[in-house]
Parts: sequence; structure tokens; C-alpha cells
Amino acid sequence: MTSGNQIHSALYLAFQRSQWAELRESVPLTLSEPELADLKGINEKLSLTEVTDIYLPLSRLLNLIVGSRQKSGVVLNEFLSRTPPKRPYIISIAGSVAVGKSTTARILQALLSQWPEHPRVDLVTTDGFLYPLAELKRRGLLQRKGFPESYDMKMLVEFISNIKAGNPYVEAPLYSHVSYDRITDQHQAIEQPDILIIEGLNVLQTGQDAAVGIQQPFVSDFVDFSVYVDAQEQLLKKWYIDRFLQFRGGAFSDEKSYFHHYSKLNDAEARHTAANIWDSINGPNLKLNIEPTRDRAHLILQKGDDHLMSQVLLRK
Repeated sequence: MTSGNQIHSALYLAFQRSQWAELRESVPLTLSEPELADLKGINEKLSLTEVTDIYLPLSRLLNLIVGSRQKSGVVLNEFLSRTPPKRPYIISIAGSVAVGKSTTARILQALLSQWPEHPRVDLVTTDGFLYPLAELKRRGLLQRKGFPESYDMKMLVEFISNIKAGNPYVEAPLYSHVSYDRITDQHQAIEQPDILIIEGLNVLQTGQDAAVGIQQPFVSDFVDFSVYVDAQEQLLKKWYIDRFLQFRGGAFSDEKSYFHHYSKLNDAEARHTAANIWDSINGPNLKLNIEPTRDRAHLILQKGDDHLMSQVLLRK
């Protein structure tokens, strides 16, 4: 478990890796090694075994839940003699920087789309809803990028409420990790998918986290099932530093990159810089805003060394 707040174990059923893997039953593996390689995040040692043991049982669980929701909706609408708009089932993926949320989201998208009951699964990240760089600078929030106040929550909630209402066409903003900014001339089109996966640092936040007296909807108000990807902070910091070193020789080497100046650092300088960024930004954000929302998740995926899942906690 993480080194911060302990999980309220009474809320969850705990499964060791081997126990969880047994719940896969006869679900077939539909991803090949090359397809899996395309889904991996930076520096993640993800194998087909990890997909088979962890993600296939989760895919089966979600398929059963979505199917149950679809059946209950049919009964209700038959009773009311109405044809409702198509409303996607919404799954959120939360967790710290460098924990592997994006890889988890992409694998679930690939696996869930193989089920015939819900072939269209879209994935949106909340990065696009960060305020543009110019606005972050104007508000003095550049060093708090990723904290809740750095997101355009009005825009994000409006987006997800339109999705939940069954609107036939909704646009999501896109984000560039090269320019470190929102892309202004492109959008992601969301057109009534069967399932929408939304991935981000703060998607489990609720009104409990807002200032006293503030009444407003949150992303979590629209989510049907939530997943938190968890790991000890010392592992998260190590993974962040390792990823920073890989970016230094990769994405940062692009002259258009906002972080191009980091590409000139030697190993010692790069490690020191990454550790400082973690200690001043990502670590505090984890402790103050992200980890405190963990117990709200329907399911917690706990990682150990090498990004491998060690335990799965399922809310009772």
C-alpha cells in the first residue's frame, strides 16, 4: 500500500494476483504482442501475462456490469413506453503521475471494445482540459499544473454532462505533450460510444473536496465505475525519474518541445531535476489531492515493483 493514507480495507474485497486471475474464467486474450507494445506507456514492463491475469478479469467484470445496466434500462424504458437517447457507460481511471493510468486506460479500451455488447469504446484524457499555458501563467498556476485548480472544471463538467445526456456529437479538447499546451485547432469527436473511459489525476474528486459553501457538479457525479491505479510513493518517484531520463533522450530532444532545455542535462543533473519536480509538484499533489480520493474508487489496482499488479481491491 502507499506510504500515505491507508486504504479502508473494510470497504473492499482483497484479491491477491493469483486469486484475481482465476476470475478470468474463459475470456479469450484478443491482443497480440505487437498490439500490446503499442499500448505500453513509457518505461512500463507490461506483458501478455499481466493482461491475462489482471485486465481480462477486469474486462469480464465490467462487461457484466455494463450488460446488467443495459438490461435494466430496457425494462425501464419498456415500462415507460419511451425510446431514450443513447447514453454511454462512463468509466474513470485515476491515480498519480507516472503510475501508468494511460496504459491501463488504453488496455481497457482495447479489451472492452472486443465484447459484442459494446463494440465502440472511446478514451478521453483530462489533459486537454488543463487551462492553456497563457492562462496558467496569468493565474500564477504554472508550478501547480496538474493540481485541481489548473483545470477548466466548468469546461470538463460541461463536456461530461453532455456525454451523459446522450448528445450525438460532443468535442473534447486535445493536448500536446510537445508544446505542453492545449491544441487550439483540433478536437476529439465523441459520437455516442457504448463506453467512455475518462483518464486523469483528479477524476475522483467530489464536492467534499470543494471549499465550504460551493455547490457544483464534479466529474465523479457522472461516472458509473471508477478505477484507481495505486503504488507506493517511493516507487512512483523512481518511475517518474526513470521516465524523465527516457524523455530526455526522446521527446525532450525535439527542438519544438517545451522541455527541450532538459535534453542537454547529464544523467546526474537530470535525476536531480526530476527529483526536485517530484518533491515540489507531483509529490505534494499526490498527497493533497489524488491519494485522498482513492477510497472512492470502485476498484483499486495496486502495483509493486516493475509496474506489476500485486493486489486488486474491489469495493463491496
